[in-house]
Amino acid sequence: MSGFTLSDLERIVEERSKASPNESWTAKLFAAGQPKAAKKLGEEAIEAVMAAIVNDRDNLTYEAADLLYHLMVVLKIAGIPVENVMGELERRTAQSGLQEKASR
Repeated sequence: MSGFTLSDLERIVEERSKASPNESWTAKLFAAGQPKAAKKLGEEAIEAVMAAIVNDRDNLTYEAADLLYHLMVVLKIAGIPVENVMGELERRTAQSGLQEKASR
């Protein structure tokens, strides 16, 4: 099992966002702004869904990694720390999913 965490990924995204857009895909996404980063996030989500539908486990793993990476970029551009997302997940898991949805 890997010890790599979303916090590790968040730190790497932060570091790479400061590089030249000519040297880093992350920096290029940051330079292009939230609309481009969000579009890439959507594309990766669709690719992950397609892999899941055909039960392509290897490709789903690959696309899930792309999806998490692009989500971290979108969150970073928006100024939302992954800690906030994890806190929301923790709050939601304190009750059943059905109870959580009913409370909205």
